[in-house]
Amino acid sequence: MRAEPTVEKNGARTGVFASISEYVKDVRVEMTKVTWPPRAELRESTIVVIVMVVIVSIFIGLIDRALSIAFESLIRLLG
Repeated sequence: MRAEPTVEKNGARTGVFASISEYVKDVRVEMTKVTWPPRAELRESTIVVIVMVVIVSIFIGLIDRALSIAFESLIRLLG
C-alpha cells in the first residue's frame, strides 16, 4: 500500500514526502539552537569516556573470569 500525497485547500502537500520535508526543516531549526562544546572540553570528555570504558571493561572481565573459575570448580566438585 503506497501513501499518496494529497493536496489540501491551501495548496500544501501532505503525505509521506511532506512529512519528511517538515521533519528535515524542524531538525535544521533545532540544530541552530545547539551549543557545541569547545574543542578542549570535547577532547577532555572523550578521554574521560575512553578511560571509563577501559576501567569498566577490565572490571567486568575480572568478574567474568572469577565466576568462570568458581563455576568450573563447582562443576568439578559435584561431577
